[in-house]
Amino acid sequence: MSTADPAIRALIVDDEPLARERLRELLDDRPGVTVVDEAEDGQAAVDALGEHEVDLVFLDVQMPGLSGIDVVEEIGPEAMPVTVFVTAYDQYAIKAFDLAAVDYLLKPFDDERFDQALERAREQIANQDTNALSRRLLRVLKEQDPSLLEEEVDEDEPYLERIAVQG
Repeated sequence: MSTADPAIRALIVDDEPLARERLRELLDDRPGVTVVDEAEDGQAAVDALGEHEVDLVFLDVQMPGLSGIDVVEEIGPEAMPVTVFVTAYDQYAIKAFDLAAVDYLLKPFDDERFDQALERAREQIANQDTNALSRRLLRVLKEQDPSLLEEEVDEDEPYLERIAVQG
């Protein structure tokens, strides 16, 4: 990430204070990431996601009240920021990936494994930014001259496939 790129805005959600502290320390040591908030339970996570613009969530799976899975289901998988599940329980991995988790950190994890998860998250966030830019460009082109497009393109497509240019 270059210095011109905006920082990734992260939310840490874990019911264990030491786990939140470890994630915060790891994120504070990585350039291009700003922790915007921490939440100690699922309901606080839902509230924080409503209050802050968040790009990335480190989300514990098993918490009292709303679990991490419940948080994703309440917000909606399509509305969730890029999500890395963090847990001591591997039995939730399949459900986490079904909900479009970008990674799954199994506690205890080392710095190298954390860096792998963070890099996957960075790539996913960059892809989302590129896809959003493509959709905006497509809308502008359609507004300017719909005949410039050879075929109708679904605005949910991840990227433009072709643009016809008149010479």
